[in-house]
Amino acid sequence: MPDEAAAARAAAEEESAFSHPQVAPDVTAAYGDHPDQVIDFYAPRAGGPSAPLVVVLHGGAWRAPYDRGHITPFADYLARRGFAVANVEYRRGATLPAQGGTAPVAGRWPDTFDDVAAALDALPELAHEALPQADLRRTVLTGHSAGGHLALWAAARHVLPADAVWRTPAPALLRGVVALAPIADFAMAEKLEVCGHASLQLLGGNDHFTERQRYADPALLLPTGIATTLVQGRADVVVPQAVAESYADAAAKAGEVVGLTLLEEVGHFPLIDPAADACAVVAEEIAQLAY
Repeated sequence: MPDEAAAARAAAEEESAFSHPQVAPDVTAAYGDHPDQVIDFYAPRAGGPSAPLVVVLHGGAWRAPYDRGHITPFADYLARRGFAVANVEYRRGATLPAQGGTAPVAGRWPDTFDDVAAALDALPELAHEALPQADLRRTVLTGHSAGGHLALWAAARHVLPADAVWRTPAPALLRGVVALAPIADFAMAEKLEVCGHASLQLLGGNDHFTERQRYADPALLLPTGIATTLVQGRADVVVPQAVAESYADAAAKAGEVVGLTLLEEVGHFPLIDPAADACAVVAEEIAQLAY
């Protein structure tokens, strides 16, 4: 458990990140029939006639109360930095608490993964229509927390087990992935009880965790061959630094170099808070891959 000072810092950071008004998109497009199967598009507010496309996957422990709305200020921040932005929504857990718990269930199996795969498959056509200025050849995938997990997973679909319905025959056409405080290693996340065992819930509980882990855990889907950077606050008490380090270690053992940018005196939420210096670091990491 974090000490009082760390808990107070984390609470202040969360309050700041959630204090910004939500920013409406320029265009919303559906990639399926469910109300959550939509992508919000933000046109670049600066730059030339074409712009890299940043695909954003929001966090919130894959739980229903946290939708894409809370990350719209971050999406707008990136648009004001000259990026075209696609903010992806997906189905999350039920609103009822998990058995024996007080928090809503984290994620839906297989719906959460179905949606992210479908969204990424539909994205080129939808983005071409919604944001003609988006240069799809310069696409960067980013995500925060649980969304960081989904970003890493989406970039690894070509190395999923052969019987996975989400497997693709070739790597995604990405310049890279920038995963922000991602739940990147389920074994380590469960050891640390991250977000109230959210990854365990995502995979359907103890009865299914082991069998489904190989289809869902980014630390088991390596190497990807796609440039990947993790950005992590050292003071993060929500998804601790050890989770990112464990993923980076797994990548190294698989023969892949993954960048790990550690930010001093930064917790979980400044990475997506336009008012925080850490957010500018994130934008720069994205730019380094996009350009």
